[in-house]
Amino acid sequence: MKPNHSNLSVPGHVDKMHGKACQSSVDVVMLDLEDSVPVDSKENARKMVIQSLQSHDWSRKTITVRINALDTPFAYRDLLEVAEGAGDIIDAIVIPKVNNAGDVHFVNRMLDGIEMNKGFKKNRLRIEASIESAEGLENITAIAQAGDRLKTLVFGIADYSASIGARLVSISGHGEKEEELYPGHRWNFALSRMVMAAKSRGLMAIDAPYGNFKDQEGLRRSAVMASALGCDGKWIIHPSQIDVVNQVFSPSQEEIDRAAKVLDAYQTAAKEGRGAVAIEGRMVDNATVTMASQLWEKAKYLNLV
Repeated sequence: MKPNHSNLSVPGHVDKMHGKACQSSVDVVMLDLEDSVPVDSKENARKMVIQSLQSHDWSRKTITVRINALDTPFAYRDLLEVAEGAGDIIDAIVIPKVNNAGDVHFVNRMLDGIEMNKGFKKNRLRIEASIESAEGLENITAIAQAGDRLKTLVFGIADYSASIGARLVSISGHGEKEEELYPGHRWNFALSRMVMAAKSRGLMAIDAPYGNFKDQEGLRRSAVMASALGCDGKWIIHPSQIDVVNQVFSPSQEEIDRAAKVLDAYQTAAKEGRGAVAIEGRMVDNATVTMASQLWEKAKYLNLV
């Protein structure tokens, strides 16, 4: 699987941004038909996204398209036209504001019919579900089990905050100035709950964007916390955020060295018939070995070892 550390949201109706995103170092380009597109530009954005998908070489990227919410008059046309017009290019459809498993089932069945009709030979289109409300988080277990197309759960911090009546502490409402209001990570439970549901089903978990794209240190803190909670990457809203997010979610040299030390000690113990492994006076159990193995494999994929 390609890396999914940085997920850049690109307005569907701004054509010049599509080519720049394609040439950037971001892992995932999400062409957006929802929040970033004005109502009077929805139809034009849909056509522009299809044209961009067909005209650029996206082979080095993971490509997703975020449709409009299913309770709008735009979503079904987004899904039908984009999947029919470029379903053999796209990796996944992003469903915003998923409140229950039925939302995923609907998109799944639509994609079944579209793929049968078009005869696409590529891998099946996958689904990413954005959890953006108290209702969505309440139903997270059922959502995470809603079909084998589902590959990712995404945390939508702004709409989730609104749904629970949380305090607005910044202009964007996307993760800024949290430390001034709440000791610790204000969204620890919500994000951890989503991560747990995702990982229990073998799905990826992606954190919400950080709103102030000029605040690199704030972005880094936010990404570090998300990574510590088990997220695989983070949505971003500006190209200036790509490098920080990629760096945070990639294994550091210190982590790679630590993983190598754990794996070497484990392999030595296994050859000698010893069950227990001790490194620098500390016992290492199977869970630690598993984490070390996962990190090592990730580092190999990224050509860091």
